[in-house]
This record gives sequence, structure tokens and C-alpha cells, in this order.
Amino acid sequence: EHLYSYEAVRSGTAEGQYNGSVTIGTKSGLFGYEMTDTARGNHRTYNMRHATSGQGALFTDPDDHWGNGSQSNDQTAGVDVHYGAAMTWDYFKDVHGRVGIRGDGAAAYSRVHAGNNLKNAFWQDDCFCMTYGDGAGNAKPLTELDVAGHEMTHGVTSATAGLRYARESGGLNEATSDIFGSAVAFHANNAKDRPSYLMGRLIDYRGDGTPLRRLDRPSSDGRSPDYWYDGIADIDVHYSSGPANHFYYLLAEGSGAKTINGIAYDSPTYDGKPVPGIGRAKAERIWYRALTTYMTSTTDYAGARRATLSAAGDLYDADTVAVVAATWEAINVRG
Repeated sequence: EHLYSYEAVRSGTAEGQYNGSVTIGTKSGLFGYEMTDTARGNHRTYNMRHATSGQGALFTDPDDHWGNGSQSNDQTAGVDVHYGAAMTWDYFKDVHGRVGIRGDGAAAYSRVHAGNNLKNAFWQDDCFCMTYGDGAGNAKPLTELDVAGHEMTHGVTSATAGLRYARESGGLNEATSDIFGSAVAFHANNAKDRPSYLMGRLIDYRGDGTPLRRLDRPSSDGRSPDYWYDGIADIDVHYSSGPANHFYYLLAEGSGAKTINGIAYDSPTYDGKPVPGIGRAKAERIWYRALTTYMTSTTDYAGARRATLSAAGDLYDADTVAVVAATWEAINVRG
């Protein structure tokens, strides 16, 4: 029995640093509101207040108006990740029929303001949670929408293929998070943070205005290869992800120069032959089915090719399968 208690599903008004004016799922009670999304598995967002361990304090507010768009307001980063968690939940549910990261309707939780000047965001299986640092000078938190989608996708990968975080499977793990991080952003279609194939475009991770990664031309970061090569398993997984990211972009949009949402792209191919693309909707469904049905913990690039060809055959016609095969050749992965 609970005396003098009240609870209701709420949509609070909020202002994020990157996402602008949004509504977020909250919960009301006798003593105000808390950042708990009861419509999405009770996802909660906590303030670590620059601690390096612990869950932190659940964000609460007296009037259900959260953040002010400035990092100087502690709630603002909470708004961005709480919104990001909701958009990721909605993407996997709406597009793939997956309810929750594990597919069981349960929510993870988010922690913001971790440490001091922490230029990192990460997923942890052991706590079933995401953690976000505030970036250099505690001024550019790693809470952009595609970054949030990226981190939660690590949980999806862990619950499905379980791609081992090393060698080629590790690169595919990282690429899967970039692929669906970008897909989450396109699905949300946020007016302030326009969706793109440029990961972490707004967080200014390097301090020079460049994105963290480009899916259309991974080598633009100076370390990621555009194409598969023998020996790619020996480089860091954040860079060996490059060819898989490139494959996905080419499969979705095709090669050559184009402008999408006001952003210019010009994606090359290994052999100089153009590939047409099949559209983002088909490309993301193929990768998701490959991940959840055919990939295993040790899948490498050759295995990813086989997995996506099987997935494409399950979902679409022979012409689509042929484009998938040609797109793998465009990043130097051949049968």
C-alpha cells in the first residue's frame, strides 16, 4: 500500500544544447517531477556532478521545464541524453519492431556530467547504462543525438550478435553503432541538429570544427581507412570501422558528389566504379537483419558481406542483392 502517492505520464518541455526545444518523458508526483520516461521502459537520467563513479542523482524539477540550452545549466546535458534515449528507443521500435535495447521492454539509464573535462561517452553492459563526459573545459558534452544513438546501439549489438570488441569484429561493432547512430538522427529529424552521415558533428571533439567521423569518407579523420585491406584487424577498432561505415553510406546513398540536408558529400570507391545506392531505409534494415540474424561474435568483414547478402535476399529482390554485392566490392571486400 502506498499512501499519499501520485504518478502520471508526463511530457516536460525542455531545451537542450544540441537538440534545442524538445519534449521529454517525465514522471510527476506530489513533490515535483523527475526525469523518468514512463512511456519508454522508465528510462532515467542521472547527474553525476563530475564524480567518477556511482549512479549520481536523478534529475528532478519543480515545474517540468528542463534546461535552458546552455551547458552552465546542469539540466541541459540531461535533456539532450534523455531525448537521445527516447529517440533511440523510438527508432528501434518504429523501424525494426525492437522494444528496448535487449528487446524485452526494459530501459537502460543515462548518466551525465561524468568526471571533469572527460572527452568520452560509453556504454557499459554491467550497469546496462550510458555515461557521458562534458568534453574539453566541461563546455562541449558528448551528448549529441547521434552519439547517444551510437552508445545505446552498443547495447543492441551486445544483446544480439555480440561482436567481440577486437580485430575485425571490433571494427564492425563500432561501425554498427555509427550506422544506427546516424539512422536514429535521420529518424528523429531534429530541426536544430539536422541529420547527417557526419558523426559528432556538433561536439567539436578535436577543437577544429570537424566531425568525429564521416561515413562517406572515413579517411577524412586521418586515421580510418576507406577500404578493407589485409591487416586491418591490427588497428584500433574505432578506425577499422571505416570500411563498414563507408559500405553503409554507399549502400544508402551511392557514390559521387551530392548534397543531403545542406551537407556536401563526395564518396569514392576502391575501383573507381560508381555504385547507385538503394536508399537509407533499405540499407539500415539490411544491416539490422544481418546483425540480429546472421552475425556472430567473431564475424569479420568477409562474414559481414555474407550476412548482408543473406539479409538482403530475405528482405528484397535479386536486384537489391546485386547492389549489395557491388557495394562490398566498392570497399574492396570480395566474395
